[in-house]
Amino acid sequence: MLRPTATEVTPLDNYKLSVKFDNGERKIFDVKPYISGAWYGELNNPSYFKSVTVDGFTVVWPNGQDICPDDLYYLGATNKGI
Repeated sequence: MLRPTATEVTPLDNYKLSVKFDNGERKIFDVKPYISGAWYGELNNPSYFKSVTVDGFTVVWPNGQDICPDDLYYLGATNKGI
């Protein structure tokens, strides 16, 4: 079975993302644990964090930061309310 891919992302408060997958599921993913160091530290800027998009596979930011699609799907919390 293929892993679902991200089709839509909405940045939320407190450095979380609402991610919709091609199987129709939505999950909430907490990015805070990733925000450290020179590479991911840039995500600490709220306006930059909100510039997240999908690339047809996963979520990405303008300077190339991304989150492993397996992490997004398997570690994201199920969100039936969105």
